[in-house]
Amino acid sequence: MMRSLFAGVSGLKNHQTRMDVVGNNISNVNTYGFKTSRVTFQDMLSQTISGAAKPEEVRGGINPKQVGLGMTIASIDRLFTQGSLQTTGNQTDLALSGDGFFVVADGDKNYYTRAGTFNLDREGTLVNPNGLRVQGWMATRNPEGEMIVNPSGSLEDLVIPIYQKTEARETQNIIYQCNLDSRTNIVPPNATGRMRASAGITTNIDVFDAQGNNRRLTMILWKTDVNQWTASAAISGASVPVMLDVQGMGGEGNIANPSSRMTLRFSPDGKLISVGDANTPDELNQGQLSVTARYRIDGDPNIRNINLNLAQAGILGGITQFSSPTTTKAVEQDGYSMGYMEAFNIDNSGIITGVFSNGTRQAIGQVATSVFVNPGGLTATGENLFELSNNSGNANIGTAGEQGRGKIIAGSLEMSNVDLSDQFTDMIITQRGFQANSRTITTSDQMLQEVINLKR
Repeated sequence: MMRSLFAGVSGLKNHQTRMDVVGNNISNVNTYGFKTSRVTFQDMLSQTISGAAKPEEVRGGINPKQVGLGMTIASIDRLFTQGSLQTTGNQTDLALSGDGFFVVADGDKNYYTRAGTFNLDREGTLVNPNGLRVQGWMATRNPEGEMIVNPSGSLEDLVIPIYQKTEARETQNIIYQCNLDSRTNIVPPNATGRMRASAGITTNIDVFDAQGNNRRLTMILWKTDVNQWTASAAISGASVPVMLDVQGMGGEGNIANPSSRMTLRFSPDGKLISVGDANTPDELNQGQLSVTARYRIDGDPNIRNINLNLAQAGILGGITQFSSPTTTKAVEQDGYSMGYMEAFNIDNSGIITGVFSNGTRQAIGQVATSVFVNPGGLTATGENLFELSNNSGNANIGTAGEQGRGKIIAGSLEMSNVDLSDQFTDMIITQRGFQANSRTITTSDQMLQEVINLKR
């Protein structure tokens, strides 16, 4: 009877623990990023009254006689199933759709969380409600002047420089996409050997100098022979005429022979096949057909260069010559004036892109995510945070959407994955288990009372 008393006590204590877990689950039903827990039981060591006997020649085997000594908790498991996503509209609210955790830092110590309730502090640092800094990688400028993120680097605090300046970028490349009508009449030179500007075809595009000043680059093209055109260029505010140089793009064996004009030659089927400096031996007839426009402006003694990307040799694209109306268009240039960051957005891979007042978009940084071999082995430290344990495995940190990491959904938060119907059912089962164990204790006590009364 003493065994049944202690068995009942173990049942009471462990069902109380199970009720504690259920209560905690229910209390966090509206906690963002919360993951529900469950309790599993196992029996305790049994007392052996008699052991097992093997079968003999005249008698069969006998099973062991054992009395169980109660039950205990086998595990308290945290279930990392996906919670539903709630749209908030707040750009700094982040949710993970799939496996993984956000990484936040308290000094040099990293924590991991599913709750993406982030915001900016006064310095623009992305932080959680308790001030822990969200980790990722900040963008850096490459030699071509582009802002890129290196996710193989060390983690660092993410700072979003809202309303801060971005420097101007000088135009270095222009891409053309246009057609020159092959039916255009050939324009002969005048008495001085010059082409008549009024007879040319003009295309314009706004470019930017090193200070971000807007300048207009104008290119005029004349048809000077069958399948051949001549072009010149001008830039507003230039202190000297614009010179065009094929060598500036690295033509092998060429020397610097800048000219005020360039010659474009087309194949009979309308594709650009070569470009060269007018009246010089420099010519490109393979690969990217580009010419460097060299100019100088007042106040700057340096010669500035812009690469005019015309077409791929023999490939349909860029500048063509077909029997269709002329279209003159420079479709893209890579310069811009100084601007202020006015807004930002975060994509599914965690890339933070700044939107600037000058119409440009630049990468600011990227939010890091982490996965674990055994996320259930993480140790909960409160405040929706987890830290490594001996059985969680090391953090596999990288970009969202790769190597098993879930996608980041900006403007949303992950709700708790607590299912109230399951919890209420579990509560009833736990209550009945607690009541049954209390009856075991009560009945054992009554039996002991009867034993005591035997002496009367």
